[in-house]
Amino acid sequence: MKKSRSIAMSLLLAASLAVPAGASAAPDQQSNNAEKFRVYVEVSGESAQKTKASLQKKYDSRWELSANGFSTDMNEAQFRALQNNKNLTLTKVDEVSVYASKNKENVTTAFSAPADQTPWGIEAIYNDANVSATSGGSGINVAVLDTGVFTGHHDLQGTVEQCKDFTQATPLVNGSCNDVDGHGTHVAGSVLADGGSDGSGVYGVAPDADLWAYKVLGDDGSGYSDDIAAAIRHTADQSVATGTNTVINMSLGSSANSPLIEDAVNYAYDKGVLVVAAAGNSGFRVGSIGYPGALENAVAVAALENRFENGTYRVADFSSRGVRKGDGDYLIQEGDVEISAPGAAIFSTWPNGGYNTISGTSMASPHVAGLAAKVWAENPGFSHVQLRTELQNRAKANDILGGRSAAVGDDLASGFGFAKVN
Repeated sequence: MKKSRSIAMSLLLAASLAVPAGASAAPDQQSNNAEKFRVYVEVSGESAQKTKASLQKKYDSRWELSANGFSTDMNEAQFRALQNNKNLTLTKVDEVSVYASKNKENVTTAFSAPADQTPWGIEAIYNDANVSATSGGSGINVAVLDTGVFTGHHDLQGTVEQCKDFTQATPLVNGSCNDVDGHGTHVAGSVLADGGSDGSGVYGVAPDADLWAYKVLGDDGSGYSDDIAAAIRHTADQSVATGTNTVINMSLGSSANSPLIEDAVNYAYDKGVLVVAAAGNSGFRVGSIGYPGALENAVAVAALENRFENGTYRVADFSSRGVRKGDGDYLIQEGDVEISAPGAAIFSTWPNGGYNTISGTSMASPHVAGLAAKVWAENPGFSHVQLRTELQNRAKANDILGGRSAAVGDDLASGFGFAKVN
């Protein structure tokens, strides 16, 4: 719902555990210049709340992601000292990064009309080699949790509804989502680029959807799982507060599961948000799906190449494969690929106002997030579960037979298949 399309949106924070909590730094923190790292502190015992409050006065509390826990930065000496308290569980927070291979040689200059307004991925998912513009997604929010988004891009500025940064010293900064890396801007373009006000730019899958640009990764393409978890929970709360349907896209991941992100994904899913995530770029090794894509409540997306094998598009060799035990059952369990989409040599928006062509499951995931927004707008009565089933059914109708481990039916390379618009 386009509203004013202003970035300066009011902050609609519903009651949630994912809230920033600030406190002044203690003297011992200020005097110790040792390198710090991110830690999640969980407090137990009869006086848990009192102990937590005391610790939050001593340390800069970042996010409260559980009733008796919070994240903070501390050095090794502080970490070891707190480990001696039997009522504290300290966990070093995982780092997460993007799933893409960037090539700066492909970057075009600041905006000039692109040679191809509907790149091969758009033509493929629309099942129309002659498509000249796209449509759909009205009233649906797509939260792109990534390196930020260049909201001033000719092809994106008309889609932006929210722009927020979860990576700063002040945990949540409204109206800021600057993208230096480029990854997030590229992802957003594949989801919902609208060709610009004059229709001369590139189109994404669902150009009428509303963009929630949430910066959760730094300018180097990596970030902390607590920031990501907080953004996931915030997305769910915003969706409830605004009474709108929302899709999350996460073209990021790690080989290890983060309990903070898993809990946040489950929180969002329980509130009716559809979570779409890249499968990972760990190659054709069986069981290599990264997290959060590997979670049962996330739709893991594999990457297709723009070439045919055995009569269908081919799963890219870099695209991670699912677990063997899930092969052929058309059921989703942890570690499964669910759907395939274009992810190799994808042309999309870039922070300099131009475009870039890059590859990765990071590029496949936004095609599915955009399709989800388009289908949901066409079926507003769908729950997120019904929407997920519809995407699965569309994938089944377009089986993928090309690529290592691809086979007839549900397989560990392509999942259910390639979900399309038509």
